[in-house]
Amino acid sequence: MQIARLSDQALELRHDGASPIVFPFLWLRDNCPTAFDPQTKERNFDLLSVPDDLKPASAETCDDELVITWPDGHVSRFEQSWLLAHQPGVPRPDAAALPRKIWRAADMPELPRFSGAEILADDRVLLDFLVTTQSLGLSLVDGLAPGQGLDVAQRIGFLRETNFGKVFDVVSKPDPNNLAYTAQALALHTDLANQEIPPGFQFLHCIANEAKGGGSVFADSFAIAEDLRETDPEAFRVLSTVALPFRFHDRAYDIRLRRPVITLRPDRRLDEIRYNAHLTDLIDLPADQLGTFYRAYRAFMKRTRDPAFVIALRLRGGEMVVFDNRRTLHGREAFNPATGFRHLQGCYVDRGEFESRIRVLDRRHDGASL
Repeated sequence: MQIARLSDQALELRHDGASPIVFPFLWLRDNCPTAFDPQTKERNFDLLSVPDDLKPASAETCDDELVITWPDGHVSRFEQSWLLAHQPGVPRPDAAALPRKIWRAADMPELPRFSGAEILADDRVLLDFLVTTQSLGLSLVDGLAPGQGLDVAQRIGFLRETNFGKVFDVVSKPDPNNLAYTAQALALHTDLANQEIPPGFQFLHCIANEAKGGGSVFADSFAIAEDLRETDPEAFRVLSTVALPFRFHDRAYDIRLRRPVITLRPDRRLDEIRYNAHLTDLIDLPADQLGTFYRAYRAFMKRTRDPAFVIALRLRGGEMVVFDNRRTLHGREAFNPATGFRHLQGCYVDRGEFESRIRVLDRRHDGASL
């Protein structure tokens, strides 16, 4: 590696005849190895301790290192391999930044299935389960005794506490504060769309499912949104820009939020879907916008009823479905409590915890499962 050029704001390095790589001086000083605490790895360099027009007193390459001496006498040493791996404009490798595999009903004749005992005992199986679930947004774990669904979730990270607690039991109740606690059918939805940050991954463990009815239904909302983007771009634009009011309220809580149904990342890729007709508050858009909004909203809603997008299964005792609540829509058929007991136990682990576990396990196993 050689210095190809020095300018007022940056230096250019050339490696093996390739195009020069530009390294601004402020970036180099800000990312000097000494700018990070050796124990915590947190940045402890004060960027305002150097001038805006910072320039090195000297810069040279020596023994596969770039050595820079700054005007205050500080010396920064960068290994060539580090500079090549971390050059500006190249994101740090991330084992959890997995491509989402968008699916329709025909793509999922069966859910990916994992053994609960193996997940609890073997880190490699756990990593495979996490990667699959992250990619598809949905998987199934079997062979779980009561309480072990929580063990699987806690093997990944902290449980997300909501106004329903850390753990919730989906059973028919005499005085419900949520439609999930009735025997009614639940249309496809994402949970807690009224929250500032809806829970990430949901773990729904079937303890018993003896009642007539009560089958589970799922759909990949990303597939629905991408179909909308391709076939009805105006509806996609409306649902990704118009904020919809969501609200949950009972005796103890009144939690409200306004957000679009479709949230995009800066690069326009899908990030999350907030879709819950039960938690949609009074739609208070101006009258001259309602026609456009309802047309777009109904276009999305119709696709959630389209068999091309929807899969159905009947969970059995000991099985647990795990899904990305900010992507995978879930619902259920109505059931008759008089015909048998139905009990599902649920909890959430946020996306950040889920992704952190993937990174740590991948680091331990040198990426062998990725």
